Order: sequence, then structure tokens, then C-alpha cells
Amino acid sequence: MGERKPFLLRIDRETLEAVQRWADDDLRSLNGQIEFLLRRALTEAGREKRKETGD
Repeated sequence: MGERKPFLLRIDRETLEAVQRWADDDLRSLNGQIEFLLRRALTEAGREKRKETGD
């Protein structure tokens, strides 16, 4: 994983609370859950950055 950069996210309270409950269920931090969900969405949409294999 590359360099981490801080990012301000404005989100409605109900959505934030729902994601926090989901993070708690998955034993992740709220930040970790948001990153997990974003990576999964990128993968499913075929938009993730391809990793260099060096072959």
C-alpha cells in the first residue's frame, strides 16, 4: 500500500453510524472499514490500480 494521506469526508450521521456498526462487527476501525469498502468498490468496478509484477 502506498503513502497514506489525510482526507476530510463529509457524510451524514446515519450513514456514518451504519458504517461504524459494520466496522465494529468486522473488528475494524472506522477508517479501516471505509478503506476496505472503497478498495472493494474499486476492484468490483475494475478501477483498481494494477500492481507491477516486475516480470
